[in-house]
Amino acid sequence: LVNRAVSHLLQAIRGKDSCFSSIERQSAGSYYEHVKISEPNEFDIMLVMPVARIQLDESDDTGAYYYVSFKRNPKEKGWSKFLEEDGKLSAFKMLQALREIIKQEVKNIKDVEVTVARKKAGSPAITLQIKNPPSEISVDIILTLEAQQSWPLSTQDGLKIEQWLGTKARRDYRFRSLYLVAKQNKREKVLRGNTWRLSFSHIEKDMMNNHGNSKTCCESNGPKCCRKGCLKLLKYLLEQLKMKYPKELEKFCSYHVKTAFLHSCVTWPNDSDWHLGNLDHCFQQCLEFFVDCLQKSQLTHFFIPQYNLLSPEDKARNHFLSRKISHELNNGFPVFHE
Repeated sequence: LVNRAVSHLLQAIRGKDSCFSSIERQSAGSYYEHVKISEPNEFDIMLVMPVARIQLDESDDTGAYYYVSFKRNPKEKGWSKFLEEDGKLSAFKMLQALREIIKQEVKNIKDVEVTVARKKAGSPAITLQIKNPPSEISVDIILTLEAQQSWPLSTQDGLKIEQWLGTKARRDYRFRSLYLVAKQNKREKVLRGNTWRLSFSHIEKDMMNNHGNSKTCCESNGPKCCRKGCLKLLKYLLEQLKMKYPKELEKFCSYHVKTAFLHSCVTWPNDSDWHLGNLDHCFQQCLEFFVDCLQKSQLTHFFIPQYNLLSPEDKARNHFLSRKISHELNNGFPVFHE
């Protein structure tokens, strides 16, 4: 169902606006990393647009949010409608144009009922809802720029995977394209909607699928490990707690536990640290690491070391989650049995 709807939209988008003509689809997120829990009812699809020669200017001190402008005027004249007066590429204008095309086009999708969800403030996604009785599937469409240029300075000391996946893997990853997603930076003084955030979901997906310190980990004849099992449990625990305390935990998302998990893979780089039979021990180790981060209000972005994903002004929320997780840890995870 998802593929049918997305393929239909992709063709329409390419035909409707010449700027979008070279857009490609890329799948991201947990379903495609094979760490999806529960039913496959949520999908992330990146619509990737290649852009040439862009200049990035940091929009704050996180090293994650940027203003994008073209170094040379793009050959394609249509881009000018997406530029601000100062030449910055407006994420807001591009998302709006894309949203309009999609809203018109979903009406033409036959034999499956697709609607566009209402815009969520601050979310970079255009969300489709696909009727699939008795339930519903939601598909997040994320507008992504792809630039073949070196990663910004803020990433220089990130991706510390030398001990885990090797120096060569790190070098190869850093040669991959740079991705930027249309994402509002809440720290901007005037919210204009023209910021872009670095995205490494293509690298994360690759690391999840080639996660072993030895090159044969989890291959058909190789030894199996419990890394993915750990990540699934971490995500499931957070999901269950969020359902129980929606208001207190609304700021937390699966990216927090995914980041803590990636740091754990670096802390325990060897496959022998993740024996399949040691799932409960490894899961608890990852959780203790995450609780420690919550207590210090310090979780470093895996690729951008200066960027803290747990802001100290959310101390009360961070402590709330750390208490809830500690309670689960010390009582045999009652929330899993509810």
